[in-house]
Amino acid sequence: MRLRLPAERPAEPPTGYKIARPVLSQDGTRAGFTGVSLGSALPYGVLDDATCVYGRRHRAPARLCDCGFHCVHDRAAAEALLCTAEHRAAVLLEVSVLGAYIRFERGFRYARQRVRTATVGPCVCGATAVALAADDDWGRPGWRGLAPACAGCARGRTSVSLAGFARLAGEGLRVTAGGVGPSAPEAGLTADGELGVPELVAEAALLQARLDWFQTQLARLGDRGAGGAEHD
Repeated sequence: MRLRLPAERPAEPPTGYKIARPVLSQDGTRAGFTGVSLGSALPYGVLDDATCVYGRRHRAPARLCDCGFHCVHDRAAAEALLCTAEHRAAVLLEVSVLGAYIRFERGFRYARQRVRTATVGPCVCGATAVALAADDDWGRPGWRGLAPACAGCARGRTSVSLAGFARLAGEGLRVTAGGVGPSAPEAGLTADGELGVPELVAEAALLQARLDWFQTQLARLGDRGAGGAEHD
């Protein structure tokens, strides 16, 4: 006799929370996320379907497998995972649980998801992040691993502003800086697709940091050239 799980027919997709690592494609044209455990090898988009990480051909989530997207019910439970050293560069995602799902005491394992909001923590220096910058400690083939960065720490590194990451990821994703608390239209793109004032300030700060770095490099090259001429 085969036991059947109770079927649910929610009026709206359930909401869940999880942490993930942001990634940027090698050519800089796409943005997405990777999981922090089983799904860490498979980058996924804002709106995406789960596949079996073990390469099996069954449809996720299979009852006798642990494949599928995972999330928890409680935002605080997901935030608690960011306290561990290996997850401090991860971002907090708010997702819509789509398709078939299996409900557990603490969360869901499910077939399809839409990432609605990504909340970025502070830069490693403690300042508010204005960008996601390349993290040299990790990556995936064809994908650069990113970490929260302030304008100063993003200097000289491949980086994308929070609004820029949202645009590349698409599907209406909102990216916010944790601890700042701007209203939803100000946090990323406005309702008509334009940047809000805080995002424009962040973009300007990031551009200024890059300009300062380039000017420093040019000055160093100029000093080397002058020293070589005197030596000759």
